[in-house]
Amino acid sequence: MAASTLTEVARLAGVSPATASRVLNGSARIPGKDIADRVRQAAESLGYIPNAQAQGLAKSSSGLIGLIVHDIADPYFAAIARGVQDAAREQHKMVLLATTEGGPDSEKEAVAAFAARRADSIVIAGSRTSRTEDLEGNTELAAELDRYCRNGGHVGVIGHGIVGAATADGYHVVSVPNEELAAQLATELAASREEDFVIVGGPEGLFTSDDRIRGFQRGLASAGLPAADVIRTDFTRAGGFEAGLALAARITASQPGTATKRLCIFAVNDVMAIGAAAALRSQGLRIPRDAAVAGFDDIETLRDFRPALSTVHLPLEEIGRQAASSAAGPSADDAGSPPITGQIILRRSTEAAHPSSAESVA
Repeated sequence: MAASTLTEVARLAGVSPATASRVLNGSARIPGKDIADRVRQAAESLGYIPNAQAQGLAKSSSGLIGLIVHDIADPYFAAIARGVQDAAREQHKMVLLATTEGGPDSEKEAVAAFAARRADSIVIAGSRTSRTEDLEGNTELAAELDRYCRNGGHVGVIGHGIVGAATADGYHVVSVPNEELAAQLATELAASREEDFVIVGGPEGLFTSDDRIRGFQRGLASAGLPAADVIRTDFTRAGGFEAGLALAARITASQPGTATKRLCIFAVNDVMAIGAAAALRSQGLRIPRDAAVAGFDDIETLRDFRPALSTVHLPLEEIGRQAASSAAGPSADDAGSPPITGQIILRRSTEAAHPSSAESVA
């Protein structure tokens, strides 16, 4: 769909192009309220982006890529950002960064800011959500992105498509096989194990977390094991720590003089696993003696974590690179990008318990 023009806005509002321009481009000589409201309503209904912004998105290149992440301090997003930066360098472009803490309201504001700066494309990294409290934010985010794409922009989304998007034009999704990989992890962990399984997941309705929980449960079922208990908490290290405290109490709740009940804990991302492990350590428990712990993502921080954490390796930098490349425009060869794959990596944290040699968590 071609970008709407100022002339079309003026015609719909019943005013001259000059009057419409004064309303939409911030002139000090703004007409009366009734006329101004009519012009703004016409612009909104046509999805018009003022002046050079629409021209820049539809006809030229600003040399900018917008990147939206939940938290750049999270190693997961930092690795994806490196991949986006690599792709931007290949395209001779610069990256603009916005962090949103995961709220669609903040993501919508970031999209509007990038559109105003004529970004050629926008990459969105971070789980989509179907939570009730995010319904209005999802609607507004989808509308803002639809407007951006109608005016020539391109969007690369990691994981799941935008909730509520009215059109697929301009959207490019880099799919991550979260559910399949979580099922494989469960199958490998279930081999020759007798302890109970527990999943530490994010809030219900968070797509990435829900995919991984669903996959892990499926893997346990295929191994003939009962479903794991699920603890819902924040999708952060702090959320993992909170869950870890509850699990520490569960492990040590056995009767005096009896052995503690060992658990196998799957946290749906590595930072939650790190938080859970830290909480266990704070209560005097050891890994893998008292609990086995596994995560998901294989973030760079794990190189310094002891005992070494079992996890699912994702090529995070490649995911970021593909998202930025696929959103480069209609000339991008999306079909040439290989599908994202992962690898199960079992390390010290999920080994069978050996009390005499168990390490404490570093």
